[in-house]
Amino acid sequence: MSGHNKWSQIKNKKGAADLKRGKIFSKILRAISIAAKTEPNIQFNPRLRAAVDIAKENQVPLENIERAINKASEEKNLEDLVIEAYGPEGSALIILAITDNRNRTIAEIKSILSDNNSKMANQGSVLWSFNPPAEGKSWTPKFPQAISEESKQKLEKLLTELDEHEDIQDVITSVEGF
Repeated sequence: MSGHNKWSQIKNKKGAADLKRGKIFSKILRAISIAAKTEPNIQFNPRLRAAVDIAKENQVPLENIERAINKASEEKNLEDLVIEAYGPEGSALIILAITDNRNRTIAEIKSILSDNNSKMANQGSVLWSFNPPAEGKSWTPKFPQAISEESKQKLEKLLTELDEHEDIQDVITSVEGF
């Protein structure tokens, strides 16, 4: 009767769901910490307010949110990174990351990009093709790009690998449908 144990099935499903939820929580809490670094008062910091709202939507415990805000005032080594890159068929990518070690994160992102036949771009060479984010919004492409199905699959693989990296908060692309 192997494989028919109800507890082992629940344990496997719950373990996978908890792992996924933990990754989301850690990304959100890093965003809260970096936003609280400049101003820990939620009423005077719209970026912090937006991050806390996202945390509440994802059911992050209030205690964890408060701990992340308090941690930001104690710990000053977290840093925001905006990395520009080109993916399949020259599709523009903006990679937003929060890290405590800039050199390590950039090296790891370079490795992921090169493994997927993509490359980092010079500062400012990709950002011009996106509209800057308004409060509570994200970057939007000025010129949405269409690419082949094969390149879409390569881009999907690249985005998945980037999203799995713990320091990366978001990846924005100029490709239609992503």
